[in-house]
Amino acid sequence: MQVPKLFISYSWSSPVYEKWVLDFASQLRKSGVDAILDKWDLKEGYDAVAFMERMVVDPEIKKVAIISDKIYAEKSDDRAGGVGTEAQIISRELYEKQEQDKFVAVVVQKDEVGKPYLPTYYKSRKYIDLSEPGTYGESFEQLVRWVFDKPLYVKPDLGKKPSFLDEGEFISLGTTALFKRAIDAIRNNKACASGAMDEYLTTFSEHLEKVRIEKSGGEFDDAVVKSIEDFLPHRNEAIQLFVAISQYASDNENIQKIHRFFERLIPYINRPEHVGQWSKWDFDNFIFIVHELFLYAVAVLIKHERFDQANFLMEQKYYVPGNSDYGRNAMVSFIIFRKYMLSLERRNKRLELKRLSVRADLLKERCVGTGVEFRHLMQADFVLFMRADIATKGASKRWWPETLLYLGDFHSEFEIFARAVSKKYFDRVKCLLAIDSPADLEELMNAYQEGKGNLPQWGFESFNPSALLGYDHLAKEL
Repeated sequence: MQVPKLFISYSWSSPVYEKWVLDFASQLRKSGVDAILDKWDLKEGYDAVAFMERMVVDPEIKKVAIISDKIYAEKSDDRAGGVGTEAQIISRELYEKQEQDKFVAVVVQKDEVGKPYLPTYYKSRKYIDLSEPGTYGESFEQLVRWVFDKPLYVKPDLGKKPSFLDEGEFISLGTTALFKRAIDAIRNNKACASGAMDEYLTTFSEHLEKVRIEKSGGEFDDAVVKSIEDFLPHRNEAIQLFVAISQYASDNENIQKIHRFFERLIPYINRPEHVGQWSKWDFDNFIFIVHELFLYAVAVLIKHERFDQANFLMEQKYYVPGNSDYGRNAMVSFIIFRKYMLSLERRNKRLELKRLSVRADLLKERCVGTGVEFRHLMQADFVLFMRADIATKGASKRWWPETLLYLGDFHSEFEIFARAVSKKYFDRVKCLLAIDSPADLEELMNAYQEGKGNLPQWGFESFNPSALLGYDHLAKEL
């Protein structure tokens, strides 16, 4: 990289100030900037005016720093002395040239009300403030970055237009305005928060029908994946609402609203009453969407240590309309939110993807930008798995923890269980597993160890529940 040249324009205000300018220029040179200063570069016998003009207009000098104190600003406005001459040259360059990134004012003094001393011609422009000792280091870095054209904040490259913006493709649930209203009300503890949340969740659940896939001539698994991708903006809204509730309004009433919300989503993952002929994969987009939303709701609550509230979503059963008409139990556990997706298995074979789980891949890929790290999603998935296994003692009806495929070489306990080495913390967390003490897990841990627990597997991949729980260390410290 070519060494940048910087001319320093300043006023001889006092010997002490001149010494400060010399030190400042030396600091710039130590930072790789070829600082040009009259005390170094204006030799005896040189024409001072010609020197100043050459420094300002010379194309090799890419940057000019205007060191502005009270005397500099006054001399510049009065066109007095060398500063006045430079002011005429600089102001002409500023107003006549289209490229205006050659000049910057460096403020080193302010008046009694904190207003910077600046030449009149510069007052509407951005400046660098070196007048405050507390922020001098950051401001000096800002100046050096400006000289090298290496700003701290760089505008990112434009990406591709989101597919959901293509005309006719994106299906809106009509929740955007309601979402913004609910978030504002929750964060600011407004009286309308409860009603705004109800309105958003009800509209969301009622309008979810809009994303039902209409059969066409294409491959159905393609339609499922596209529906899942197009739903991303609505999923992100819901996640943000879960976060807001966890942070600002995690009382029992609001968690019950979340519970009822998921209850209203259950019919979408089953055959609708008006549908006569159907295939097993016809509702797979709903199965993925509802499962993902539930997993995030639990993950967010656990991340923010709202353990009682996360327990509520696992402990309370969910009403399924119509179940009793067929002799089935109308109240079901949270396990209903994880159903098998035949379409993704078919996709894996049809496209020869050779993936252990296309569903797990999608969950991981879609985690980016949610504000919820994938480790929190895996932690929630593991809690749901353990809660279901504890309740059913490892029976066939269990929660399949999709995301744990990505544990890899991770064999340590999840964060909440690492913290649960403390008896006090364990007493807060234990509700997630519906136990009173670590001893309540002994039978199940032994079954896993003896190979009787029938742990989930992906090819040859599985996991060790005892290690992920930190079972041997639970509640061992005060």
